[in-house]
Amino acid sequence: MEVLTIEKAVNLLLQKVDQIRETERVVLWDAAGRVLAEDVYACHDQPPFPRSPLDGYAVKSEDIQNASKENPVRLTVLGEVDAGHVCGHTVSSGTGVRIMTGAPIPEGADCVIRQEDTDYGEDMVEIYKAVGSYENYCFAGEDYKAGTKIMAKDIRLGAVEAGVLASLGLQDVSVYRRPRAAVITTGDEIILPGEPLEGGKIYDSNLYTLVTRLTSLGIEVTCKKRIGDDAARAAEMIREAEGDADLVITTGGVSVGKKDIMHEVLEILPAERIFWRIAIKPGMPTLCGQYKGKLLICLSGNPYGAAVNLELLVRPLLAKMSGRKDLELQRVKAISESAFPKKSMATRYVRARYADGKVRIPDGSNDSGILSSMCGCNCLIELPAGTSGLEKGDEIWAVLL
Repeated sequence: MEVLTIEKAVNLLLQKVDQIRETERVVLWDAAGRVLAEDVYACHDQPPFPRSPLDGYAVKSEDIQNASKENPVRLTVLGEVDAGHVCGHTVSSGTGVRIMTGAPIPEGADCVIRQEDTDYGEDMVEIYKAVGSYENYCFAGEDYKAGTKIMAKDIRLGAVEAGVLASLGLQDVSVYRRPRAAVITTGDEIILPGEPLEGGKIYDSNLYTLVTRLTSLGIEVTCKKRIGDDAARAAEMIREAEGDADLVITTGGVSVGKKDIMHEVLEILPAERIFWRIAIKPGMPTLCGQYKGKLLICLSGNPYGAAVNLELLVRPLLAKMSGRKDLELQRVKAISESAFPKKSMATRYVRARYADGKVRIPDGSNDSGILSSMCGCNCLIELPAGTSGLEKGDEIWAVLL
């Protein structure tokens, strides 16, 4: 079977997934990060009435055209209106209404004079400045008019969008269902945190790395389990997990050793084999199949290899399935502040930290079995196949995480 480039592998898998169009309603508190599944129209003007942008007096502009400190205009104060209340008075020539920020501007008034330009009068007020018609005046519908399309479906909702939806009086909104992923790690040598660390055993970091990363990307994880090197049990667990998931991700058992069970698992299910091996380092022995229409992504058991391929291979699928452009991989050019002397027979991805157009490789091993040196990294340096090594000052491509 052909060893694919990462680009061919991703494109092949993208052909086998579609954007999820199932919808659900969520309360606005939970809407951030979700993708809107309906066009939203305004049912009222916002604001629904003319309102004052400041504390002062609502008056007729024609009454105060010649007002100045030296020649103040005196007006009768009819009353006061605060935010959240309605004024019962109509402003006529020679009168005004004391008004607070956000309060509805009373009938007859066409401007607001700020209180700092008055003597703060209660029954009578002296005006020391002229303002024009509709100055300091917020019109009804200034933000949006009733019937206006406020948001188009397929946009990703954030805090501002939630605020706008709330201003419409909505308590919940229709969004697309999030992709669901099942994560299963394999290996006789791995145990879960909390279990005693016996001879020959190591704690399972892959399960926690993949599950927390998927969760941070807004993916619903429906299954998070580990099993030993048992092909029959692995196949059974995949069958159980597949019903609730849109894709199943496993780690370990993908190479050619005696305990590399995932090849046998595909036969037991049975699942269609899509490809095995990608021309990248780390994570070359990645195995992908399809079972009951669901993708089965079998990643390397090496912690760094599993983490890298979750980004390079799985993340583009999640972007398409969720309809989220922000999940698509972003590559930027940068200057390397570090040297990396190893040759790259296949495309190699080196953990690094990106800032201000520069990347730096952290101290520590870059081997695929090492995870700790990835702490604080926010990108992967992409070294094309045939690269003889990386020198300080070289221009590179970085995949942002």
